[in-house]
Amino acid sequence: MTHPGDYGLPGSLNRVLADVAAERAGQDAMWGIQEHPDGTGPAYAAQADLAKRAVTDSAAEGRLTWRHILHEEVLEAFAEDDADRLRAELIQVAAVAVKWVQDLDRRAVSPGGPQTATA
Repeated sequence: MTHPGDYGLPGSLNRVLADVAAERAGQDAMWGIQEHPDGTGPAYAAQADLAKRAVTDSAAEGRLTWRHILHEEVLEAFAEDDADRLRAELIQVAAVAVKWVQDLDRRAVSPGGPQTATA
């Protein structure tokens, strides 16, 4: 049975999130609790705008890739200095990364979909 968020592959969301949780546990085991400044802010707004334009242009030209989408989301997060907005942007980064992994997994069991391409 496919559930919302499974992206056409039953259980895929739970599998990817379990992989992410295992990776996080491994990071904690290796590095412990880490505290660092965000290093984000309006200084990155121009780069975020360029990434947004690249997504729009790539989509219009039929060459949009996951790299374009994730890059845009990351740069939008980099441009935030408000903690609540930064959190929301980082959730979007995580969601796009998870969906990209789900797409890789779906392609592995259903060959013939979009493949890795350079752009």
